[in-house]
Amino acid sequence: MANFQNITGTRLAQAAVTASFVTVYTVPINVRTFLKSIDICNTTAGALGFYLSIVPSGGTAGTSNALFNNKSIATNDTTHWAGVQILNAGDTIQVKGSGTGLTVHISGGEAV
Repeated sequence: MANFQNITGTRLAQAAVTASFVTVYTVPINVRTFLKSIDICNTTAGALGFYLSIVPSGGTAGTSNALFNNKSIATNDTTHWAGVQILNAGDTIQVKGSGTGLTVHISGGEAV
């Protein structure tokens, strides 16, 4: 059984965001993940909506597990989130946008 005392900081995901939910990170078996920082960059000439869900293992992304729900990201701007969310083995981070042109960078730590 894991004791979760050894924590390694890591980039959890870096991805171009599409118009459909896509899994950008899955917590490995016998690991707990600490979500610490999210940066979303809009590289387009118009505002775009951003969605991010922390989905329990076997679940589906949606409003019941949303961390961002249609968060407007202004033209050529970056939005930053910092906090602490704990994810268990099999949980996923899923993202989508209201269009293409967003990128997301997610950092945290994995504890084993």
